[in-house]
Amino acid sequence: MKRVKLVLEYDGSNYHGFQIQKNADTVQGRLELAISRLSGEKIAMTCAGRTDAGVHALGQVVAFDSSASIPGERWTMALNAFLPEDIQVLKSHYVKANFNPRFDAQSKRYIYKILRNKNRRAFYRNLALCNSENLDIGLMQEACKYIEGQHSFRAFCASGSSAKTFERTVSNCFLAEKNNWLTMEIEANGFLYNMVRIIMGTLLEVGRGKYSPAYIEEIIRSQDRTLAGPTAPPQGLYLKEVKYNEA
Repeated sequence: MKRVKLVLEYDGSNYHGFQIQKNADTVQGRLELAISRLSGEKIAMTCAGRTDAGVHALGQVVAFDSSASIPGERWTMALNAFLPEDIQVLKSHYVKANFNPRFDAQSKRYIYKILRNKNRRAFYRNLALCNSENLDIGLMQEACKYIEGQHSFRAFCASGSSAKTFERTVSNCFLAEKNNWLTMEIEANGFLYNMVRIIMGTLLEVGRGKYSPAYIEEIIRSQDRTLAGPTAPPQGLYLKEVKYNEA
C-alpha cells in the first residue's frame, strides 16, 4: 500500500460541503467514487480542512492509501477523467506512510472575495459575496492588523465546535482592493469553526462604521461570540493553500 497525496480545486456551489454525508452530494463523496471507479478500491480519505456547503477550494489537500499500480503523478489525469468539471485534481504524488493532511499542516491560507459591482451578480453570486455598500476600506484594512498574532479566537468561533483550545496564531491578515473586487487573505496555523467567515463579517461591520478598528482587540479579549459581527455567507470563502514542511 502507498499513500497518495492530492491537491485539488473545487467549486463548492453544488455540494453539501467536503465531508461525506448520507443522502447528500459532497466533494469527498464524488472523489471517493472516482477513486473507486479508477482503481476498484474503497478507500478511507483524510483532508486538510472540511469546508462547509458552498465554500470553495483552490488548494485542498487529501490523502489516502492505495495498492493500485498507478504512478504517483499519473493519479491527476486519471482521476480527472472520472470527476465532474467542478472538482479537479491539480497535483498528485506518493508521500510517506504517516502523512496526515490535517495534522501535518504548518499553516493554512484562506481568501474571502467580495464583488463591489452592482452588476454581474448573476455570474458571481455563487463565487463571491455581492456587496455594493459604501464601506470604509481603510478602516477595514486597519482592523485586519488587530487580528494578527497569537490570540484566543473564541469570540470568532461558531457554536458546535469540537476544538479543545481556541488559541491560534494568525501570521498574516490583509484586505486588498482591485477594480471591483475586495479580497481578504488570512494565514494561520489553524482555524476554528467558521472563524474566517466571522472575521469577515466583523470587518464588514467596521467598514459600515458600527465598530472601530481597535474594537477588534476588545472582541478578542472578551472571548464572547455575541460581540463579534455576523457570519459572512459561504460563497465568498476559498481554501487557497495548505503549507507543509515536506520536501
